[in-house]
Amino acid sequence: MIHPHTELRFISNEVGYGVVATKFIPAGTITWVLDKLDREFSPLDFQNMEPLYQEILDTYTYRNNNGNLVLCWDHGRYVNHSFNSNCLTTAYDFEIAIRDIQPGEQLTDDYGYLNISSPFRGINEGTKRKTVYPDDLLKYHKVWDNKIKKVFHKIKKVDQPLVPVLNPNTWDKIERILNGEEALASILSNYFDTEKSTVPSN
Repeated sequence: MIHPHTELRFISNEVGYGVVATKFIPAGTITWVLDKLDREFSPLDFQNMEPLYQEILDTYTYRNNNGNLVLCWDHGRYVNHSFNSNCLTTAYDFEIAIRDIQPGEQLTDDYGYLNISSPFRGINEGTKRKTVYPDDLLKYHKVWDNKIKKVFHKIKKVDQPLVPVLNPNTWDKIERILNGEEALASILSNYFDTEKSTVPSN
């Protein structure tokens, strides 16, 4: 489930639609949670579908660390890629704002941690990275981990409207991390090695 203070808007002909903040979303806010309405499809599910459905899954899903395709039921599936994204996924099936997001600003992810099956060239944002690769999680997880660590302590200090859809065990884990009783797991735990699988290519 995407943060409630967002809406789907047409961004441009080049980008298409995107998810835009309707109110200020401070750093440390949980911006998306994998919930009970999101659907997960195995490689076999994908292979047994008609091309029309395969195309939809190709476009709107991400691949989890089990190699399954996850389809968000709401407009969270329209969050666009950015090499300088303002949201990052975590090892706990939720995403977090790594900096303040202003009203009217797009919520963005770095598709480098979504286990894509083939490289694609992103829009030029003036960054050193120009292309997203299937193994970006292996290359950049330490950078992303550090960005998450810088804001993770704010989780209980800002409004969190998505807490009701968090798994209760996840919230307990968050509290243990904040209390120093457990280490923050690396985003690398989301990695799926496509070369060692028979998952159909996107």
